[in-house]
Amino acid sequence: MPRRFLPFVCALGVTALAVDAGAHHSVAGVFDAGKRTTISGTISKVDWINPHVYIYMDVADENGAVATWRLESLPTAMLRKAGLTSELIKGGGQKVTAAAIMARNGTPNLAWLLNLKYEDGHEYTLAGE
Repeated sequence: MPRRFLPFVCALGVTALAVDAGAHHSVAGVFDAGKRTTISGTISKVDWINPHVYIYMDVADENGAVATWRLESLPTAMLRKAGLTSELIKGGGQKVTAAAIMARNGTPNLAWLLNLKYEDGHEYTLAGE
């Protein structure tokens, strides 16, 4: 490769790395470990995708109004290592209780999933509590 293209190739490489690094976020940067919550509801949808799995729960408040919560979780490979597969959570209508930490910026009904407990007592711990 001629040397005159070297600066262009280097600049392109640095730009590609910067875009990739900005696309991912740290859990602590988005979620506040000091704002823990426990919610109970019904799983309505699961996005089993990378870089993070999203579990959607329909949760009724004390007045009976239902809000859909979006619980962000680990990547698919890490969930499989924990024993959790998409087939285990995709069954619509499963009642669960989730321990989670709230979004740092106050986005309502958005949290990082720590633990998922089913009505029959089995549970999955997905992050340290």
